[in-house]
Amino acid sequence: MIMGSRSIATLFAHARKTLLIGGAIFLFCCLWQVQARAQNNVALAWDPSLGQNIAGYRLHYGTSSGDYTQTIEVGNTTTALVSNLTAGTTYYFVVTAYDTSNVESPSSNEVSYIVPGSGETPSHLANISTRLNVGVDDDVLIGGFIVRGPVPKRMILRAIGPSLTGAGVSGAMANPTLELHDSTGATIATNDNWQTSGQASEISASGLAPRNPLESAIVATLPPGNYTAIVRGVNNTTGIALVEGYEFDSTATRLVNVSTRGHVGVGNDVLIGGFIVTGSDSKTVIVRALGPSLGTGAHPLPGALVNPVLELHDGSGNLLSSNDDWVNSPQHAAIVASGLAPPNSLESAILTTLSPGNYTAIVRGVNDATGIGLVELYDLDPVE
Repeated sequence: MIMGSRSIATLFAHARKTLLIGGAIFLFCCLWQVQARAQNNVALAWDPSLGQNIAGYRLHYGTSSGDYTQTIEVGNTTTALVSNLTAGTTYYFVVTAYDTSNVESPSSNEVSYIVPGSGETPSHLANISTRLNVGVDDDVLIGGFIVRGPVPKRMILRAIGPSLTGAGVSGAMANPTLELHDSTGATIATNDNWQTSGQASEISASGLAPRNPLESAIVATLPPGNYTAIVRGVNNTTGIALVEGYEFDSTATRLVNVSTRGHVGVGNDVLIGGFIVTGSDSKTVIVRALGPSLGTGAHPLPGALVNPVLELHDGSGNLLSSNDDWVNSPQHAAIVASGLAPPNSLESAILTTLSPGNYTAIVRGVNDATGIGLVELYDLDPVE
């Protein structure tokens, strides 16, 4: 299960130089912190411009992404406090710089903030994780996710192994590596041992650095699309590992689908997927456990789990729902109507509406059978 949730939006990025070319000012600094100071106030800070003749900054904001109806003349400082915001409302912020000729730069990156209060805020899938016994070849841990929305999403991905021992997990992977791939299979980034990464300072500043130096992490800004994270053991070592994804922002771009494939064993070696629903209203999702269908089609996998069973638990470990064979579920009609019915009648599915909180999906084999299985989570009412 995922530990921790970020209620304050934080976006880290590399500041670049501000250039004056042909009478135009180009600002590449960015907002890097949003901090709640009171119920309806928010403080923002940004990297200073490195250009010459910078006279000051303007903060632009509004209640729709990309549409900024309010402007604050900040002056020549890199912080601002915005007051009297409406409870339950999401605000979007950008900053611009201007020079002594009042030539204004393009906008920085956008950050958003949801004001606490009685108003409803759209819920979404904020953080994801999966734990299983990682093998080699087809038995490595493969996590997939879909980013959907109008702008890129800033995330940190982690591969955790040695620190699981301190949580009472036996057989934890000693040294996990992490790969991030796009929808074509091309490698975006890799890491083995986060402290040796070129992103080490950024990972530390995020507050989400892995506990053990042998664990791995990648920070990435991802355009909308499909992505895959792969966890392996160094030198083909095996053991129980955890792959996690945390969002750094809370813009309109969302995680709308997450999945993990790996070898499902027994005891501590079952497939455990965790996720957080954040916001103030409920979220409708479908969770699926696939097995037999992995062994069919154009690229069949040998050793697919013959008959997976699915459980859904809340943050306290209470069993909310379970299913073995979705065709026998009382939700059969709703599952079919969702368009996401599992391909095989022996596979499992749960369709449910969840309050904000932490949840865990567990996949086992019927009668302790083992094999390669897949757990999937789909957001059925994503914010567009």
